Amino acid sequence: MVAFHASALDGVARNPALPTPLLLRLLAFDGGGDGPPRHALQRAGLPEAAVAVILAHPYPGARIDLATSTRAEPAQRARLVDDPSPKVRAALAYGPEWRDPRTTFAPLPDNVCARLLDDPDPSVRAALLDSPHLTPSFVASLATHRYPAARRRAAHAWRTLPPGERSALLADPDPEVRRAAALRECRRDARVTAEFLRDPRSAAEALRHGLLHRADAERCVAEQTHLAALAENPSLPTDLVERLAVDPDAAVRLAVSLRPELDETRRMTIDFTVGAFAKGNVEWVRDGLADPEVLRQAVTSAHPLLRRTAAQSPHLPPDLLRLLARTEDPLVEDLLGMHHPDTPEEVLMRVYARLAGTFSAWMAETHPRFPREGLAARYADHPDGNYRRLAVRDPAATPALIERLSHDPTLWTRQAATGDPRLPLRRLREALHVPGLAASAGANPALPEDEMATVLDRAGVPA
Repeated sequence: MVAFHASALDGVARNPALPTPLLLRLLAFDGGGDGPPRHALQRAGLPEAAVAVILAHPYPGARIDLATSTRAEPAQRARLVDDPSPKVRAALAYGPEWRDPRTTFAPLPDNVCARLLDDPDPSVRAALLDSPHLTPSFVASLATHRYPAARRRAAHAWRTLPPGERSALLADPDPEVRRAAALRECRRDARVTAEFLRDPRSAAEALRHGLLHRADAERCVAEQTHLAALAENPSLPTDLVERLAVDPDAAVRLAVSLRPELDETRRMTIDFTVGAFAKGNVEWVRDGLADPEVLRQAVTSAHPLLRRTAAQSPHLPPDLLRLLARTEDPLVEDLLGMHHPDTPEEVLMRVYARLAGTFSAWMAETHPRFPREGLAARYADHPDGNYRRLAVRDPAATPALIERLSHDPTLWTRQAATGDPRLPLRRLREALHVPGLAASAGANPALPEDEMATVLDRAGVPA
């Protein structure tokens, strides 16, 4: 018989049909010093017995994988708050590095975050304050915290802070806290903005966001100081906006073209250039990705960067989604496919055709609107293996077709077929021993429990 292939164990670890007794065996495995397979640690719906094994696992990496899991319940992750390893607690404090933008991620409860912020290890406190997953209520609660770094983070919740807490932060004994607070306050206080203009570290940000005295704005235009930042300033007088709209610097003209108060006629008379791969990160649109009026203004604009920023919103109503889907901008289509759960099928297929590779495979497997019906008839004999693997998605694909595709010349197509539960059992068992296919075979939910147990036995996982 062909030798058993070790990657089958990784497949079994992510098999959705893996029984709890076998999962517990995997979780107790030390992996030869590397810990249990990561797929076993970051599964959805971990039973209590599995969580208990991970919490007590001697390998810190196993506990880190639970701490950063996007699938574990917050209450499960929170039980690591007293973990003996500061690396585990820091991983818990920061949370996952990346998650599917179309799915929600439940953050840790505020009381758990408060305990992490009181952690004796500074790396844990720093990880928490750097985390993008904190709730707004927790960030606001930091305004009176004893740590200056926490008070500095509270400035991010400036609009929701009571006036007394704002005043306290502006007079804070720590200079960096005062600076962070003043950079927020300058948006409504021209005097604070004027003070910042004398600080080279802060001048550009103050010019971008701060309320401006006209004299300060005129001086900056005359001195050619940070004009691209100044061109974004909401309080910039109209006549100065018009002067910057014809500035020799293309970056300045582009910044002017993105101003929210411009009507479309004026916006499109500005001579600006947008790169084909400029994703779009227009701040006022990004901040309004849940605001129907902001989305409507951006989507109905002819400006590519406004549309590309709006395409990152999962909240687009149907009419705006349809409008964006017809813009014939490949980057808009890519962003819709990544962020919006209702992206039209025809757009998803164009993205799939254009990008291929890992991203298109991820999208085909995870997007709720990616088509399924009719794919076998259309693509089973396609000359491109990237399309032949789509035939596996078709509910009408027969076991014979799935088996044929499991022998396809293209590895990705073979892997897709090998992971399909319609694959005949004889071929599935055979694939467990084939390099490149063993992991897909191990993850196949049709794999019998005794075969899964055999995989664990051959990989040396103790019973």
